[in-house]
Amino acid sequence: MSSKDYYKILGVSKSASKDEIKKAYRTLALKYHPDRNSSNKEFEEKFKEISEAYAVLSDPEKKKQYDTFGAEGFQQKFSQEDIFSNFNFSDIFKEFGFGDIGGGWKRGSGSRVFTQNFSKANKASGYKTSGGFPFSSLFGDPAGHPGGVKGQDAVMELPVQLEDVFNGAQRTISYSLNGINQQIKVKIPPGISDGKKLRVAGKGQPGRDGGPPGDLYIKIKILNHPVFKREDDDLYVTKEVPFSGVLLGTKVEVSTIDGKRLSLKIPPGTQSGSKMRLKGNGMPRMGSRDRGDQYVRIHVAVPKKLNKSQKEAVERLKDLNL
Repeated sequence: MSSKDYYKILGVSKSASKDEIKKAYRTLALKYHPDRNSSNKEFEEKFKEISEAYAVLSDPEKKKQYDTFGAEGFQQKFSQEDIFSNFNFSDIFKEFGFGDIGGGWKRGSGSRVFTQNFSKANKASGYKTSGGFPFSSLFGDPAGHPGGVKGQDAVMELPVQLEDVFNGAQRTISYSLNGINQQIKVKIPPGISDGKKLRVAGKGQPGRDGGPPGDLYIKIKILNHPVFKREDDDLYVTKEVPFSGVLLGTKVEVSTIDGKRLSLKIPPGTQSGSKMRLKGNGMPRMGSRDRGDQYVRIHVAVPKKLNKSQKEAVERLKDLNL
């Protein structure tokens, strides 16, 4: 899928307000709507393009994702079905003179033609449409399921190791739905957060009255690690340092999540509980080549028992107010 500049498509700047984005879309939609140009295929394509741009830029979360990852990164993560999910064109289309959508709205012949062509364009471009046609509430369902009810979504938890999240992994999942055993393969993207859900289209409960099936959501559960603790994209480890080491300064060896062993300098006078940063040695940032940091918490090791020489040495330190 080629990258698309949604701001350019709507003719607005990146700093445009929500009202400015809506106004730009309304103006273009009035111009290119298929009911007004049913014989012009270029207008149909333009209408689909501006509608997609508006569906992204009018949604704060999708707009944030688009601004963060750019056009190419966004379109790798979001199918067209994702883009139009939970989106309602009613407030805009009422202004086109079609009446209240979902109640007494009448479709023109141009809308029917547009619906068919949109469905063909989806298949040709590789868009995922298993969850239903994004404009079905406006033009009817091109798959031939008018009035069908989409099936319920299903959710299952997938426990994964921290290393799997660091490297990215693929898992084959077996699950039972309505008494039928199924298997699917799921890709775990590097850097995914605990609790994040991966969507598998069309693998949920079956629809009713010919409606499409729901989706399956895989909820990621990152298991506790014996060494590393994750906070956002950063990793934390605890390193014990002997009392003499924090007094005089020393070097310690620290392991990283990718198997490196780094030498960390402990300056003289370092306090117990101090954090020292190993830049760029944390978790991958999802959708980016960057990584978080690794922090080493310093813990002063206090022996439970002292031998005679150690005790004498500590007594001498005590005499020196140390």
